[in-house]
Amino acid sequence: MSSFLEYIKMAVKNIMANKGRSFLTMLGIIIGIASVIAIVSIGEGTKNQMNSEIADIGGGQIYIYCSEEAISSEEWITDEDVQAIRSLDEVEGVDMSESYSAETVTGKGNFNLTVTAQTQDARMINNDDMKHGSYFTEADVLEGRNVCVLSDIDARRLFGTDDVVGMYLDITFFDMSKSFRIAGVTAHKENGTFVSYTYDGMPVTINVPYTSMSDLVGDTDYFFSLTVQLDKALDSQEGANKVIALLEKRHQSAGEDYYQIENFQDMLKSLNDMLNMVTAFISFVAGISLLVGGIGVMNIMLVSVTERTREIGIRKSLGAKTSSIMLQFLAEAAILTAIGGIIGIVLGIAGGYGICAVISSSMDMQISPGIRVSTVLTATAFSCAVGVFFGIYPARKAAKLSPIEALRRN
Repeated sequence: MSSFLEYIKMAVKNIMANKGRSFLTMLGIIIGIASVIAIVSIGEGTKNQMNSEIADIGGGQIYIYCSEEAISSEEWITDEDVQAIRSLDEVEGVDMSESYSAETVTGKGNFNLTVTAQTQDARMINNDDMKHGSYFTEADVLEGRNVCVLSDIDARRLFGTDDVVGMYLDITFFDMSKSFRIAGVTAHKENGTFVSYTYDGMPVTINVPYTSMSDLVGDTDYFFSLTVQLDKALDSQEGANKVIALLEKRHQSAGEDYYQIENFQDMLKSLNDMLNMVTAFISFVAGISLLVGGIGVMNIMLVSVTERTREIGIRKSLGAKTSSIMLQFLAEAAILTAIGGIIGIVLGIAGGYGICAVISSSMDMQISPGIRVSTVLTATAFSCAVGVFFGIYPARKAAKLSPIEALRRN
């Protein structure tokens, strides 16, 4: 143990004697470690923020749609099916949105509309916050009342103000017109990754009870797709299987694959896998600088062996073992990379926080770097491994020097 400490002291002394050269040697290691930690932490932070926002928007949701076989067999989803699905213990809400193009005229001019026919559960499924008034109710849907809901931004586009609850909006669908009373105004989500944006000429979106569109578009008692909100605390796949089993039982179509599922959790997993692959690839590219840094360590250690040839000869002539000489130079290489790794870790963490702060302020969202202890430990171990690996050749070269040949050199 005492001899090992002696090797470390000698390595530190030699490093301190050549501060400038030692720092330049460590620079590649510093840049590599800092880049990897910063990229991984930013990627992890972005993924965590995205997952949090997506979970708030669509956690526990499943999308069910009719296959071509179901449509050709006229086994689409009926209004009675929807009520049966809504009665399941695992189900919190059901929506079957259908969108139609329409037009309207207000004091602000002519506007194209996207009229979205929905159920009363649309607000919960879309995670909408009310700014004025209220969303349409189950009674509004059952009675097919002519009420609508729109966002505050769309309200200002149409009327110049978002305080429009109780006002009427006339929509024209082909050659037919209908007046809808504005029941509520939703708040536009300003913060976050997933924000809806508007631009000039973009259609105004209004949401109406699906039953209120029957006199404009015909029968609204059957549907080709559904969005089902399940209890987020339960297994979404199990809930989805129960919904499908219910539909197959009601339509006596077991084994026909009439009804298909897109599970929100599966889509989220695929998205996370893609983000992890991108982060890993960028980290790999950044990690190439570690290889360059390792080559720099090997180069400077070879220079050190050349400069200290006489010292090596004296030590070997005094009885120093080959293993002792090798450990001395390996310790120096390991210390160089360890110091570079520590500096790189500090800079990487600081860079992660700094870049996330810039992204958060510039994009009006809140991203915190995902600093993992495992990432820091891996980076530290890898930097030390680089030093030892690239220090082996110079150390072996020093250890194999003949004492006589070494003492002959000046």
